[in-house]
Amino acid sequence: MSGPGSSNGALRVGVVGVGHLGKHHARLLAAMPDVRLVGVADLVLDRARAATAGTSAEPMTDARVLLDRVDAVSLAVPTIDHLSVARPFLERGIAVLVEKPMASSVAEAEEMLALAATSGAVLAVGHTERFNPAMTAARPLLGTPRFVEIHRMSGFPERSLDIDVIFDVMIHDLDIIQAIDGSEVVGVEAVGVPVLTPKIDICNARIKFASGCTVNITASRISRDKIRKVRFFQPDMYISIDYGAQELEVWRLRHRPGDRPVIEGGPVEVTRDEPLKRELEDFVAAARDRRAPGVSGAEGLRALKLATRVAEAVETGK
Repeated sequence: MSGPGSSNGALRVGVVGVGHLGKHHARLLAAMPDVRLVGVADLVLDRARAATAGTSAEPMTDARVLLDRVDAVSLAVPTIDHLSVARPFLERGIAVLVEKPMASSVAEAEEMLALAATSGAVLAVGHTERFNPAMTAARPLLGTPRFVEIHRMSGFPERSLDIDVIFDVMIHDLDIIQAIDGSEVVGVEAVGVPVLTPKIDICNARIKFASGCTVNITASRISRDKIRKVRFFQPDMYISIDYGAQELEVWRLRHRPGDRPVIEGGPVEVTRDEPLKRELEDFVAAARDRRAPGVSGAEGLRALKLATRVAEAVETGK
C-alpha cells in the first residue's frame, strides 16, 4: 500500500476507545473516501465489534496491534490514559488525534509534544468547536473583541467522568478565546462547586487578556437546559453564536454623516455540518500531507494550561 503522502493510497487509520465519543470517530472515519479504517481497539471487545460492524476493520482489545498497521490513529480513551496510549504511536511517527483535554497534566502534554517533535509525528487535539460551522463563519469577523460572554451548560452526562467541568466542558471555550485573542492572559478569577460528583460540576471564570479583552465563562454539567452560546462585543459590532443550533447573528453600527448612526444586521446563513466530521477530515488531511492540523498539540497544551489556571483559581478562591 502507498504511504500517507501519496495521492493514490488510502490513509490507514485506527481508533482507540469507542465509548461515548469514540464510536462516532469510527463511524465517520469508516465513511470517508481515501481512508481505510484498519482496526478499532477497546478494552471491551463487544464495543469494538459494534464499532466495526459493517466495515472491514478488525476489532481488538490491544491498541498496540495497530502500531504496524496504521498511518494515523484517533484516541478517545479516558484522559488519564492519553499519554500512555499515544506514546508508542508518536514514537513511531504515526499521526495522532487525541481528544480534549490533551492530557491529565501540563507535564504529560509537554511530553506528548516532545515525542511528536522528535519523531515528526502530526499531533492534533480534539477541540471540536473550532470546526463548528457557526464559529468558522464568524472567525473572519472577529477582530478585537473587548468583552466575551459564554454559557456552556448541559444536563448530567450519561458517561464516565474522570475530570471536572473545567477540563471536560469549559476547555472548549478556553481554546477558542485564545485562538481569537492571542495576547497573554493577565488575570484569572474563578469559582466552582461540586454538586453531583466529588469534582467541580459548575464553574464561572473571569479571564482578562493583555489586549484589554475580558471573558466571562459559565460552564455546567448539571443544568436542566442545554445551552452552548457565545457573544462577542467589539467596536461597532456584536456577534452571537449558538453552537448547538449552528446559528450566527451579526449586528453592526453604521455611521451616517450628519445623521444618527443605525444598527444593521441579523442572522447570517450558515451551512450546517457535523463538527466532528470536519475535525476528522482536517486530521486526515494533515496526516496525509504531513502539515499542521487545525488544532495543534501546542494549542491543546495552551488550552490545558489555562484550564489549569482556572482550576487553581477555584482552589485558592481568587
